[in-house]
Amino acid sequence: MHIFEENIKKLDLKIPDLPSPLANYVPYKVSDNTVYVSGQGPVIDGKIIYSGKVGNEISQEEGVKAAELCCINIIAALKSSINGDWNRLDTFLKLGGFVNCDNEFNDQPKIINGASDLLVNIFGDKGRHSRFAVGSNALPLNISVEIDAIIKIK
Repeated sequence: MHIFEENIKKLDLKIPDLPSPLANYVPYKVSDNTVYVSGQGPVIDGKIIYSGKVGNEISQEEGVKAAELCCINIIAALKSSINGDWNRLDTFLKLGGFVNCDNEFNDQPKIINGASDLLVNIFGDKGRHSRFAVGSNALPLNISVEIDAIIKIK
């Protein structure tokens, strides 16, 4: 078993089949040695798990869990793009994190840390990345968090 699969198992996570896009786009696109993963929401089996504004309808702790779920869906897209061959992963380059929140909320980095921490816990140094974390007054379907990724593969 690959070390990344062992780490996923130790964290008691299940990487699902690639979620279906919620609109007219593809879940990822590969160009040369780069995978561009479309924005992923906190969705399991097509069902939104975390909706509403972080800090209002859902807690910060739930916001972190939402970011982790977005990250699990990013990993599902990556796994599909490399046909399950973890040896093809070079490194995560960048995450873009959006948090559905009010103007007064300013802990967006703490929310997106849910995804960043998960990547490092699973992939070690290959999971370290640059990123941004911003607040948004609304996200599609009122999801609480959306995250996209750029990943280098071999």
